[in-house]
Amino acid sequence: MNTPELLLRVVIAFVVLFTLARIMGRKEISQMTFFNFVSAIAIGSLAATFVLNQNISILNGVLALIGWAIFTLAMGVIDIKSKNGRKITTGEPVILIKEGEIMENSLRKTRLDMDSLNALLREKDVFSLKDVDYAVFETSGKLSVLKKMDQQHATKGDLQIQTTPSVYPTATQVVSDGNVILNNLKRLNLDDNWLNQQLENNGINNINEVFYAEVQQDGSLFIDQKDDKMVH
Repeated sequence: MNTPELLLRVVIAFVVLFTLARIMGRKEISQMTFFNFVSAIAIGSLAATFVLNQNISILNGVLALIGWAIFTLAMGVIDIKSKNGRKITTGEPVILIKEGEIMENSLRKTRLDMDSLNALLREKDVFSLKDVDYAVFETSGKLSVLKKMDQQHATKGDLQIQTTPSVYPTATQVVSDGNVILNNLKRLNLDDNWLNQQLENNGINNINEVFYAEVQQDGSLFIDQKDDKMVH
């Protein structure tokens, strides 16, 4: 490939990509669906191949870029016009926490573990699952959180209502995905005997019934049992 042809391909690829980007619309990276992301990578790869591979004619390269863009636009139209089509191409939001209860089946469906869920909650300034009423995993990969009523806007602290003093600086998970975290118990100067006693006090006789548990700042134990009902 000689230099003039290379420069011509670069100019054509730039013009075509710029035009397609304007036609296909704009979205922030956080708003892109998985298909949008893959499509953008594919178009970029096609453009790079078109510029550097002299075995691909200019006409075929341009047609490939335009063809992929048309396919992407068609999928966008389906998303807008058809709700059922949108379920297939984009998916649906998934409720991970309902009325304060963790939906284990939803976690498995979204391939999230408790560490990942807690990380997403911390991004929303939520440091204890006990504060969450609903949490929805959006199709963009973001987590939408509705806090419980006493954690919204005017809190007990804002109203100067007397609250239980804190024993620990932050809530600490001691059971995650059904497994006891002994190191966290030890860090709080607690042990599995204390944990079992707390479970018995809440009518739970076997640790295998617990999916998640965390020690609150006031020393109480928040418990989420296994096999919560799925949301349809």
